[in-house]
Amino acid sequence: MKATDAVDVVDVVALGESMVTFLPGGPGRLADIPSFDRAIGGAESNVACALAAAGHTVRWVSRVGADGFGDHLVATVASHGVDVSRVGRDPVRPTGVYFRTAGDRATDAHEVAYYRAGSAASAMSVETVDPAAVRAGRVLHLSGITAALSEGCLGLLRELTAPAEGRPLVSFDVNHRPALWAGSDGAEVLLELARRADIVFVGEDEAERAWGVGGGPEAIRELLPEPGVLVVKDGANGATAFVSRAARWGLIAPTRRQPLIEHSPAPLTGRPAADSLSCGQSCRMSGTGGRSGTLQARVSETPPPAPTPGTFEPAPTVDVVAAVGAGDAFAAGFLSGTLRGLPVRQTLRLGHLFAAATLTSPADLAPPPDRDTTDRLTALDAPAWERLRLGPGWTRAAAAEEEGRTP
Repeated sequence: MKATDAVDVVDVVALGESMVTFLPGGPGRLADIPSFDRAIGGAESNVACALAAAGHTVRWVSRVGADGFGDHLVATVASHGVDVSRVGRDPVRPTGVYFRTAGDRATDAHEVAYYRAGSAASAMSVETVDPAAVRAGRVLHLSGITAALSEGCLGLLRELTAPAEGRPLVSFDVNHRPALWAGSDGAEVLLELARRADIVFVGEDEAERAWGVGGGPEAIRELLPEPGVLVVKDGANGATAFVSRAARWGLIAPTRRQPLIEHSPAPLTGRPAADSLSCGQSCRMSGTGGRSGTLQARVSETPPPAPTPGTFEPAPTVDVVAAVGAGDAFAAGFLSGTLRGLPVRQTLRLGHLFAAATLTSPADLAPPPDRDTTDRLTALDAPAWERLRLGPGWTRAAAAEEEGRTP
């Protein structure tokens, strides 16, 4: 993996495969559905598009085929405001596609047919991806799906998550998909990658399936003490965030010049550890000012700090249309709150609101609510938040309500 041209620093770089998605025109089995609507789907590009729509600078790094589906993917992701200048074109391998039925992916009746074997994205490796484009972000967002695509992709993720001077803050969504792994379920590999990341997202049920960890979020934190921030999701119930006491409030607003932030194993003063997010267990911010201030993970010989209590935030009640893509939306909301330097409780709420926007849409990707709406809703007191109920069209209604309040 050799550096090429210099690239602009952005808030987030998301690396991974996106595919053209065919959504059913109605309910039923794939064998019975006569027509499909075209969309796009991909864990990392979903996160990229949601973050760009929320006002962050984002780059998507991937590979697509030199075909019409590749043209559609690149154009669609770009239309959300994402930088796609570093998406490679493969002259031989095709762009991946998949078909799915309506409804929740977790049900037995739900079908997904993937046509991604040998895809252009599966050829990503340390030789085919530009490291300057990948590392020029305050945050690098990855997922376990990419690791399952090929040996080259796994080698790339190992390279990107390895402790090294100049490594950006690594966000890792476990995204355990056993069907994608040849010869194993990938659980041990995903645990290895998660332990090397700074922010980790994992579902409670997912951790139990992959690693046999029951007993709730605290047991998962015992398995994963290394990440500075661990977010354990429990579906419609809510999510718990664990923040290391040794972590610092590191994703400082990009418009100010910042001093160097070093890892410190000593207890922090000021904002309580359970009410702040950080750059991970060991990191620094280069004091270059502006958006060129790059958050970098550093090698540290200090053992992981003692576990701290998690912060649980319930999810609002949502009238679900389709669950696909909600986890990606939650990750985008949480990263948005982290980039903005919000307290952990508000950051969890932002993740829930981004997820609710996707849950109330039939597509894998839905525009998040505008910032005025999220600021108002994340500031609700606990009883008002628990009474919140969100249904289809709620983001448009909330935006219209905010416009009506503007003098």
